[in-house]
Parts: sequence; C-alpha cells; structure tokens
Amino acid sequence: MRILHTSDWHLGRSFHRVSLLEAQGAYLDHLVATVREREVDAVVVAGDVYDRAVPPLPAVELFDRALHRLAAAGVPTVMISGNHDSARRLGVGAGLIGRAGIHLRTDPAECATPVVLHDDHGDVAFYGLPYLEPALVKDVFKADRVGHEAVLTAAMDRVRADLATRPESTRSVVLAHAFVAGGEPSDSERDITIGGVAAVPAGVFEGVDYTALGHLHGCQAVTERVRYSGSPLAYSFSEAAHRKTMWLIDIGASGTITAERVDCPVPRPLVRLRGRLDTLLEDPASTPHEEAWVEATLTDPVRPDEPMARLLQRFPHTLSLVFEPERAPEDPLTSYAQRLRGRDDQQIAEDFVAHVRGGNGADDRERTVLRGAFDHVRVDDGAREVNR
Repeated sequence: MRILHTSDWHLGRSFHRVSLLEAQGAYLDHLVATVREREVDAVVVAGDVYDRAVPPLPAVELFDRALHRLAAAGVPTVMISGNHDSARRLGVGAGLIGRAGIHLRTDPAECATPVVLHDDHGDVAFYGLPYLEPALVKDVFKADRVGHEAVLTAAMDRVRADLATRPESTRSVVLAHAFVAGGEPSDSERDITIGGVAAVPAGVFEGVDYTALGHLHGCQAVTERVRYSGSPLAYSFSEAAHRKTMWLIDIGASGTITAERVDCPVPRPLVRLRGRLDTLLEDPASTPHEEAWVEATLTDPVRPDEPMARLLQRFPHTLSLVFEPERAPEDPLTSYAQRLRGRDDQQIAEDFVAHVRGGNGADDRERTVLRGAFDHVRVDDGAREVNR
C-alpha cells in the first residue's frame, strides 16, 4: 500500500505578516496532483491542519476544497487534530465526512478504533492518535501520572490490544502528534512541555509497521518506521535550511517500509544574513539572495540610521531585522545575552531566584513549584485558545 504522509499545514498562518494563503493553496494543489500522479492509496495528515483553534474563513474554505478534491479522487484520507487545532471544531461532522472517505480522528477515546483499508495483501489498520494534552486526557486513559510519555503509552497500549485481535497479516499505521526524542525542533513549533519534559521515546510506538508523526516542522526519520513529514512550508527563519517534503511510504506485504521524499513547492527561498549593514549592502556574494525572504542580523557596534529602509533597497523582501552589536567580551550586555541564550523559562526563573538570593538557588521543592506554575500557564492558555 502506498501512503502519502503529510502534516502541519497550519492553514491561515502568516510568515512575518506576509499571508501564506496562496502558497498553502499551491501546496494543496501539489498534494492532490501527487496523489494522482504517484498512484497513492491513502493520505495521512498528522495534525495541525489549522494554525489556530478558530481559523480565518479563507483557511476553512481552502481546507474544504482540499477535502472535496481528495474525496473526488477516491483516495481515502486519515487525519488527526494537532495541538494548534480545536479537536472539537475539526471533528464536527466526522461521521458524515467519513462516508466520503475522509476520516477525521479527533477524539482521544477512539484512538483504538482504526480505519481499515485493503490492498492485494490484506488489511492495513490506521490508528489516529490526536494530540494528547496530558492534563486533559490523563483520566481518559487512566494514566498513572501526568506526562506525554504516560498518556501516549496508555493510548498505544490500547492500539496494540486492538491490533492483537486482528488477523496476523494485518499491517498497521499510527498517526500521532508529539515531540519524539531524537527529532530536531525549529523555532516555529508551539511549546508542549509538561513537567519539564516535552519529548517521548520512539519506543512508545513499538509494535506497529509505520508511525506518521506531526508537530516538528523539519522532515526527518527518527527511526526507519517512525518519521516526521515536517511542515510543507517554512514558518520561521530557523527553517531556512529545511528541504520541505512529504513522505511517500510503501508498505509491503510483510510490513517492510520503503520511503521516498517528495518535494513541496517553495513560494520564495529563505536566507539569514549577518554582518555590518554596509557590508550586507555591498557584498556581491549576496546577489543570489536579493529575491529571497531575508532575516538580517546587524552587528554594527552602533545602530545605523534607517537600517530597514536601506536593506529594502537591495533586499525588497526583508522581513526580520535583528541587532546583535559586536561588543568586547567583558561588556556586561554581552555576558547577559550569553547567559540567556538557549535557556528555557524554567532555567531563567531559577537563575533569577539565585540572583536575588545572592547565589543561593532554588531547592527541589521550589523548582517543582516553578515548573508547576509554567505548566499551569501553558495548559490554561491552550484551553482558552481551544474554547475561544
């Protein structure tokens, strides 16, 4: 069976205030064309269909057109909700839509109820695990603790139990939206850390033939059988080096996996430029980047006059301007920036506690309180977004 694995469409998202709706439409055209040209048997979409819980109407219309075209092509599609989606909104009408071959899996309680498709070698069971917010689904799965690994393990235990009741020749595909250890993140994914831990081990998905992941925006293989398709478009400059693709997966009669990357259309290349303003404006090596979306990091010791206006004269698609002045190593501003670089909220808060106490850092109890506060704020913000 040939499967096209995609995820993280983020319909309705902009890139530094530039609308990507046209580019997202071009991607969906490409997806449908690939389905037809490569004789795809099933499409799987591993979450984050939309960029937010209440998407703008043009994004909903784009989604609606894509579903109609996939249904008209007669190719079954299985999709799950991600952490950016409102599971309830995305799942409205799932039963009716399923009759057209579009199978929405947004209810965690139904994760062990597969979509079963058939090929010349028998059945392939597709299990959809929508994004599982630990604090909200712990009781559904009777997990022994709150955490991503605990709820995903409980969900996969249900999947394996159902799979064990099926003919031995049944092959299996799991769709999941999670941060799996070994995956390489970018700046454009929303933080899903709980209890100081975001990643789950790939071994959670043991026992299935293929796991189609969503959440991380770079296309990558965690293992041969556990892969991220990545987002079809770049949503931050940290993705400037990404090759945006989908996975074309062939599952053999015995569950063997063959994988091929299928490139996505690129609306405009991304580039990160760094240096003093005059150098960036005069360097002939930057000529190939004049039509790219540009993030410029200026290192001038003193902020130059009208830097954005001057950059736009040569790089008309400059979208981001960052200032990192060259400073002596002993400069206090330099040392402060270095202390913050690469540190998460928890670490910064603990550093602050140590600072105000004259070097005496937080103890284990206080670190637990801080971590709980950050988890509460993140989960509360997510719930408000879903219920908006």
